[in-house]
Amino acid sequence: MKTRSIFQNISPIDHRYSLSEEAIFDSLAPFLSESASVSACMKAEAALVKAHLRIHGRLSGELETTLDNIVIDPEEVYAEEEKTRHNIRALVNVLKTKVPTDIAPLVHLGATSVDILDTSLAYRIKGVTNTVVLPLLKKLELLLCDFAEREAETPQAGRTHGQQAVPITLGFALAEYVSRLGKSILEIEERGKALKGKLAGAVGAYNAVSMIVNDPEELERLYLEELELEPSEHSTQLVEPEYLLRLLLEFNTAFGVLANLADDLRNLQRSEIGELKEGFTDVQVGSSTMPQKRNPWNSEHVKSLWKAFFPRVTTFFMDQISEHQRDLTNSASQRFVADYITGFCMAISRMTDVISNIGVDRDRLVENLRRGGIPGGVMAEPAYILLAETGVSDAHEVVRRITLDAEENGISFAAALSKNTDAMSRIAKKLEELGLAAKTDTLSFFENPEKYCGLAVKKARRLAEKYRRLMEK
Repeated sequence: MKTRSIFQNISPIDHRYSLSEEAIFDSLAPFLSESASVSACMKAEAALVKAHLRIHGRLSGELETTLDNIVIDPEEVYAEEEKTRHNIRALVNVLKTKVPTDIAPLVHLGATSVDILDTSLAYRIKGVTNTVVLPLLKKLELLLCDFAEREAETPQAGRTHGQQAVPITLGFALAEYVSRLGKSILEIEERGKALKGKLAGAVGAYNAVSMIVNDPEELERLYLEELELEPSEHSTQLVEPEYLLRLLLEFNTAFGVLANLADDLRNLQRSEIGELKEGFTDVQVGSSTMPQKRNPWNSEHVKSLWKAFFPRVTTFFMDQISEHQRDLTNSASQRFVADYITGFCMAISRMTDVISNIGVDRDRLVENLRRGGIPGGVMAEPAYILLAETGVSDAHEVVRRITLDAEENGISFAAALSKNTDAMSRIAKKLEELGLAAKTDTLSFFENPEKYCGLAVKKARRLAEKYRRLMEK
């Protein structure tokens, strides 16, 4: 077998990421490597032999053990493919040498190549989804739940259009991602279960299998049952592509959620905001020339992985199209599904590291909230709402002019509001009626915007509790 240094490999997945994310790479290899592909095809071929034997009442425990313990070196298959120029025929030829002679004729009997290829692909993708992707996602989701709950009361400036908006809490901001990612995880679980296989022959009409058994669909069911799959409702030479497509699209939906989270976390670490900070070791270097730098490089890395892999969704859609009952236009493109899933898992792992080690500057959060463009200006909204509630029809305009006064004179919104005695009196009365503040505390209410955060605390805790329960179920 040829061996080479990993640094001679072309794909960064096989050198940079196989080293930096070694545990993830090792967990993916049993499902996504070329060795795993050959092994899964061999398992599918063995499952077909078992189905033939079972339907004729010939499957003994000894034969089953023999078939279960067959191991094929991918190098043998590749060497045979040099002669056959056909990957599945090469596998079949090698497998026939590994089974007892009396059952060798049953290897691949009634199958076309894609009965093995599509079925083994579904088997591998279902395996990697359940064994690697979902556990990674659930671990991250639980960390986000913990963060949202822990910071549920930590005040933060809301931001829309890049500008400060009304107050929220940091936990509420992260609860957005708890909810979005949580729903995507549940979708991935369902779509992973829905992957299908086939044993329907060259055009999907069971022509060959009908020459072997009276009930071709029963043989197909037995074959797929061995691989914990169900048959595609309709097949051509291919399994209906939408089963896999929908799962990959949901992967991409979750990937997009991670990219959006990465952007938010990166922006909250900007020098002028400084509310969060990624973990940074005492030997880590942020810049090759600026020793003081502490860059949000992990968040940026997640976004960069998303940029590299999300365009591949176009190819997933293109693999829906096959001319008549089959062409080979998906034979190369479908091989790169493994790269996409690997990139996605690397991003999940990196984001998990970010959330596990991120620091929160609570003093800076309050400082940013109180400062804004106009100090305390985010409190213009409750002032307008309360004033309108007292029957002032142009309350919005009244408060807008108060904000202009604050801006022109360089004073806080609360100070500008207190100059408008009529508005202040009306608002104070309404605050008292609502039980939010006594008349004497009206100014204090507007000087402390962290008191105005609606249901942010309650929503953060509710969503954290809901999705923690769903992930642990």
